[in-house]
Amino acid sequence: MATTISAKIPDELRKKARMHHIKISQVVRKAIESEVKKIEEKSLSRDLDKIGPILRKNVSSGEISKAVRSSRDER
Repeated sequence: MATTISAKIPDELRKKARMHHIKISQVVRKAIESEVKKIEEKSLSRDLDKIGPILRKNVSSGEISKAVRSSRDER
């Protein structure tokens, strides 16, 4: 399912986009996808910063190494 959005841009910009055969919907879609990805990555990074110290206290480096190796072997 998809949702339609609209945005106002200056007439001159629309004319230039058409002149250069720019598909505005694709540009907007990619820009939104990129922004969402960036925000999600920042959020994940903050979450990892919060749980990192907790994990270091409760999980040994040997266990982490085993988990990483196991994960790599599964690929």
